[in-house]
Amino acid sequence: MKTILKRQTGLRGASALIGVFAVSLGLTLVQAQPPEKKTPQKKLTGAELYAINCNRCHAERYPAEWNSAEWKTLITHMRVRASIPAAQAGDILKYLQEEGGN
Repeated sequence: MKTILKRQTGLRGASALIGVFAVSLGLTLVQAQPPEKKTPQKKLTGAELYAINCNRCHAERYPAEWNSAEWKTLITHMRVRASIPAAQAGDILKYLQEEGGN
C-alpha cells in the first residue's frame, strides 16, 4: 500500500510540474508579440530634403536666388560638405531648378 501511495504522490508531483510548465509556456506564448511589420518609408520630396539638409547649417535660400547652373555648382559643393547621398542631392537639385524657373 505504501508503494502505491508513493507512486501516486510521485505522479501527482510530476503532474503538477507538467501543469506549471504548460501554464508558463502558455503565458509566454500569449505575451509573445508578432514580428513587427516594416512599413515602407515615405520618399521625401526635393523640397523636404532641401529643408532638412540645408537648414541644418544656414538660413534657407530661395530657389529663384540662383539659376540652374549655379544651383548645380552649389549642390555639388554642399553634397560633399554635408554628406548628402547622391540620390537625395539629385532630388534637391531638381526641386531648386524647377522652382527657380530659369
